[in-house]
Amino acid sequence: MKRTVEILDTTLRDGEQTSGVSFSASEKLTLAKLLLEELKVNRLEVASARVSEGEFEAVNNIIAWARENGFQDKVEVLTFVDKGASLKWMRKAGARVQNLLTKGSLNHLTHQLRKKPEEHFSDIAQVLKSAQKQGIVTNVYLEDWSNGMRNSRDYVFDFLDFLTSQPVKRILLPDTLGILTPGETYRYILSVVERYPDIHFDFHGHNDYDLSVSNVMEALRAGCQGIHLTVNGMGERAGNTPLASVVAVINDFMPEIAVDINEKALFKVSRLVSNFTGIGIPANKPIVGDNVFTQTAGIHADGDHKKNLYFNDLLPERFGRKRKYALGKTSGKANIQRNLQELGLELNEEELKKVTERIIELGDKKETVTKEDLPYIISDVLDSDSFKNKIFIRSYVLTHSKGLKPSTTVLVEIDGKTFEENAQGDGQFDAFINALHKIYQRKKIQLPQLTDYSVRIPPGSRSDALCETIITWQHEGSEFTTRGLDSDQTVSAIKATEKMLNLI
Repeated sequence: MKRTVEILDTTLRDGEQTSGVSFSASEKLTLAKLLLEELKVNRLEVASARVSEGEFEAVNNIIAWARENGFQDKVEVLTFVDKGASLKWMRKAGARVQNLLTKGSLNHLTHQLRKKPEEHFSDIAQVLKSAQKQGIVTNVYLEDWSNGMRNSRDYVFDFLDFLTSQPVKRILLPDTLGILTPGETYRYILSVVERYPDIHFDFHGHNDYDLSVSNVMEALRAGCQGIHLTVNGMGERAGNTPLASVVAVINDFMPEIAVDINEKALFKVSRLVSNFTGIGIPANKPIVGDNVFTQTAGIHADGDHKKNLYFNDLLPERFGRKRKYALGKTSGKANIQRNLQELGLELNEEELKKVTERIIELGDKKETVTKEDLPYIISDVLDSDSFKNKIFIRSYVLTHSKGLKPSTTVLVEIDGKTFEENAQGDGQFDAFINALHKIYQRKKIQLPQLTDYSVRIPPGSRSDALCETIITWQHEGSEFTTRGLDSDQTVSAIKATEKMLNLI
């Protein structure tokens, strides 16, 4: 029989310790709903007590929603041994589960708190007694537990002997500094689980040596009943154990373990967290990165066509994604044919050969080529009217003055006819898009929705360097990307938009 393991997501608490990251109260509520309702994590650590008014508002809002939807006992708050101040804050916010932070190593206890074990245990006992009286469930963190097991094991077991006699629901074992190897993780967790078989233990990993996923696997093998994860592996220093990777690993390599996570929601949650934090997802990040379901080599695309020779169990459909075939100097005809099929285009063998040669040439120059660039490459290489642009942004005036809203006047040629409009916006490009909307409303055509906008400038470049603007659009249920290149950022965005207008 499978053993079900609890997943606690701590993106909203420990993940927020990522340098430069702070979620607003509304963002926390949005993510809490998505994590509990759609992704279906078992528990959610949402904040630290007494940090700020914003944290209090966030917890209060989340608890109000959770109470109405039956999730109140799944929402947890980090608290401190502070003579009841955290409990008072929790009670006011409406929270019912505390994760009490205590010292899991003699080194931390001696040099940070400057107390003896008996004093620390006595202070904790008072907090636990008070929490029980107030109907608050307590889990206990043993901060720096991994170093405690390495260097002061007698202290750790004395502490655990004490905690197992107290009103504690779960004991949380953090590798606070990310120093454990997989072998150590297995031995340490096993020694704890065997000594206290009736206690629920969670493992909380960090990724300083890039071993956090392996450590979670070993913690589960040793009998841990809960694991702490974050979306995109967010967290202090090198981050926490990444949620998406662990879910895939458990489902594919640990048949004895069951988790209740909806895999199809992983990518959606990942993108939303990235948007809220402004921290991009590395293209090669497992499960959620842009490149992980992309074949670049032509031989791989050919192999996929011939009995899926380059597929593994990580099929993109599991995660609500699609396989892509990149275009570049290593692309073969198979890659290009796959992309042409998606665009509904067809070339004969000679035409395909010419287009392939041009893509290889562009790749040698380190230029980025996407599926959406193919019609332009075809038009250039084959000089074919079928693929030539029919829409041109002929002229525009961009204004930006202090104290006034930016405005744009734009002249667009569509199938030989010109249209002119003026509009204001929150920025020059927003004003430009608003003017375009006015033109396309006349033609009763709905423009795509802009879903992502990023600008890249070569590192170390001067102020006159070329910049590349990459815009992602949502249109009629599908998503596509266009790029523009210019020394002016707004102009490069306009060029990317002109490509979009021709593509739709």
